[in-house]
Amino acid sequence: MAKKKSDLKKIKKQKRSWKDIGFKVQIQKSIIGLVILVLAAVVLAHFLIKQKQSVKPAPVKQKVLVKKHTACKIPAFEIYPREKSTPLIPVLPPKELLKKELPKVAIIIDDIGYDKAVAAKFLALDAVFTFSVLPCSPFQKFIAQKARSKGMDIMLHLPMEPIEYPMVNPGPGALFVSMSPDQLIDQLNKDLDAVPYIKGVNNHMGSRMTTISTKMYQIFSILKKRGLFFIDSRTTSESLCKPSARLLLIPFAQRDVFLDHIQNPEVIRRQIDRLIHIAQVQKKAVGIAHPHMVTYEVLREKLPYLKKKVRLVSASHIVRINGIDVKTAAALN
Repeated sequence: MAKKKSDLKKIKKQKRSWKDIGFKVQIQKSIIGLVILVLAAVVLAHFLIKQKQSVKPAPVKQKVLVKKHTACKIPAFEIYPREKSTPLIPVLPPKELLKKELPKVAIIIDDIGYDKAVAAKFLALDAVFTFSVLPCSPFQKFIAQKARSKGMDIMLHLPMEPIEYPMVNPGPGALFVSMSPDQLIDQLNKDLDAVPYIKGVNNHMGSRMTTISTKMYQIFSILKKRGLFFIDSRTTSESLCKPSARLLLIPFAQRDVFLDHIQNPEVIRRQIDRLIHIAQVQKKAVGIAHPHMVTYEVLREKLPYLKKKVRLVSASHIVRINGIDVKTAAALN
């Protein structure tokens, strides 16, 4: 019995050893298989890389940059104030006006200097306009020269800080309320020197700047030295430009109507009618437009009608010193 038990133990040990050997063999086979797979992957990757390098990439077409010399990116136009729309009441001009002359209307085209082609279209119209040119604009001198050759008034469209700043940037050459008097005057002189042939100035934006009388005194003192007039674009109803100009005896006028605050032909037509109406009541009026194609098209269409109702004049013919025309004021002095 004891012998049988020992034999059984030996058999069991032999079985275990065979199992261990089989397990080791399986592990070795697995390792060899993995090594073969890795080697195969390396060879395949090497082959693919070589094949990719041998294929020449398709030639990339180079974009030809065409320089546009007639227009540049135009900065933001005016931020228009909220104004109550009053109904138009037909008003007959006074009898003396019917006998003598039609009421005067000055139409200022703001934001000039960034598009030569549009400026040329306005210049080609058989009408008297005033061009207000932005400082630091790419075509300011070219357009000013063309406008002057047609006998038009040139103005500086002076960028000023709006209430919406810094969300809305008035653009290069702007005057800010944070500037010291020296900084403000230095920037103003640079802007005035940038645009040739100017006779006057109107504000680009400026709904904050024009409400601060001390700043306007500084600006107007320089304009007075240079013999320039000022037209308030009235981008805010709280503007203090008029009393400031009155105090410093600056030739002054203010905008009556924005013609194209909404770029819709029908709205622009209505605004032109409003401008005519105001001119008939006041004997003069100032309209401000912008270099939009829709504005050009409507003005071209309405010009014959405009000329029957009003006399289109340059901005310099509208300004007054304390309500007196410039020539009379000069004679009184």
